[in-house]
Amino acid sequence: MARLKRVLEIRNAMEEIVDEWLDWVINQLDVCGCEKCRADIKALSLNRLPPRYYVSEDGKIYSRLEELKIQFRVDVIAALAAAAFIVRSNPRHNRVSEVNEDEKTRF
Repeated sequence: MARLKRVLEIRNAMEEIVDEWLDWVINQLDVCGCEKCRADIKALSLNRLPPRYYVSEDGKIYSRLEELKIQFRVDVIAALAAAAFIVRSNPRHNRVSEVNEDEKTRF
């Protein structure tokens, strides 16, 4: 009988932490929260932050311990804020045309 091979999933704790703070930063800085802007903010901020990969629950706990340090939180929020300012200044969508398309489908 063939043995099933267990596949380990590699996760990035930094991505999870950015997800947790993303809404807060968007609300604090009054930035567009559409899917495109959210994805751009997340991608830009993750490119500025060091990854924290893990493959087990123990590794996840160890990676998340860093989050308890104040400087760590400051770094995450600063990266998100910098990315949010960039996206707010250079959105990759045209809000007027998106609103017009939404209005066309409503009537």
